[in-house]
Amino acid sequence: MSPMFWIKTAFLFLSRSRRATLALGLMIFSAVGTLVFITAVAVGINDCMILNSTGLYSGQITGSQLHKSLAKEDLFVEGVSDVLQRFAIPGRLYHQGKEEAITLIAVNPGQELTATALWKKIIKGRYIQDQAHEILIPHPTAKLLDIHPGETLVFTSGAAVYPLVVAGIFETGIDQFDKGIGFCPVSILSDLPEKWDCAVFVAPGADLEPIIAAYSSKGINPSFWKTWKERMPDLTQLIDLNRISMGFIMVLVLGVVSFGTACAFAIFIISNIREYGILKAMGVTPSETALLIFSEVMWLNIIASVTGTLAGFIIVLITSKTGIDISNFTSHNPYFVVSGMIIPRATFFSLFLPPCLTLLFCLLAAIWPTLIVIRQRSCNILRSI
Repeated sequence: MSPMFWIKTAFLFLSRSRRATLALGLMIFSAVGTLVFITAVAVGINDCMILNSTGLYSGQITGSQLHKSLAKEDLFVEGVSDVLQRFAIPGRLYHQGKEEAITLIAVNPGQELTATALWKKIIKGRYIQDQAHEILIPHPTAKLLDIHPGETLVFTSGAAVYPLVVAGIFETGIDQFDKGIGFCPVSILSDLPEKWDCAVFVAPGADLEPIIAAYSSKGINPSFWKTWKERMPDLTQLIDLNRISMGFIMVLVLGVVSFGTACAFAIFIISNIREYGILKAMGVTPSETALLIFSEVMWLNIIASVTGTLAGFIIVLITSKTGIDISNFTSHNPYFVVSGMIIPRATFFSLFLPPCLTLLFCLLAAIWPTLIVIRQRSCNILRSI
């Protein structure tokens, strides 16, 4: 008989044994739906760590030692949403006989407030304003100089001397960022350095490599640019570890589900052993019997996996609207310095890998009940009824 006959017969077998089919289907349905949601949450955690690490100040791409002949507008290529220009000026801060070495970063306050989240980490005072002789300093520097918002200190760099009022004090919790750095409006500086730095922010989902290639085509030295992956190899490894962990979780969960499916299907086969014995007595070959049983497993998996994936996707859509707040568990984590709100995101990986792995595992699990039927002789099966 044709393979389609056995595929249709397998569907009829399942529709007749509704209780057993429902029990097996619910097990696969819940496993796939849960894995789709968990995988989307893992993707959301990765997105959140990247956003926290790049959105605080640095952007997804940083440029350094760019010559003043290069205009900021030249850096707006496809995929770039914003470019922030900054000038780094090394010098010293003085206040009431105390001093501290610092690198003063001259910025455009309005653009920084729009594109970065550093203002969220101000613990005293406010962010600097354009045209105002103000400075934003880290908490350790303010503590060392014993200075508070509203007080005046002096910044010197070579022959240049700038009295600056402390507008605010920030603390990010990142040691490298909370030491030896300060911010002032670029508009108050009379003499800017020959070289400047920048932070490039890209549109969500944009690939960074084509942007670097576009800059190279403009004649800009590629060594001037670094992506967040190059600057933060520890974060890159953490994201890779998160993906590997999700792979292990999938294999373990689906392994348990497939074992349970094999056991339940073996019981299902044994309870209907009479029909299989009659089929063998009628001359059905072992290959046709295997096709029948494997078709039952495929029908069961396709229906349960599709509905489970759909259910998981709906849950992802609902939770992506509200987000999952884990701030209480990440308050001391530098990768969640801006926000602890996780937005689950469904990807090709999260939507298709769980059902595909489920089908693979359950097809492997179907080998056991298939062997139960094939190895028994039809006369023994009919005699035992």
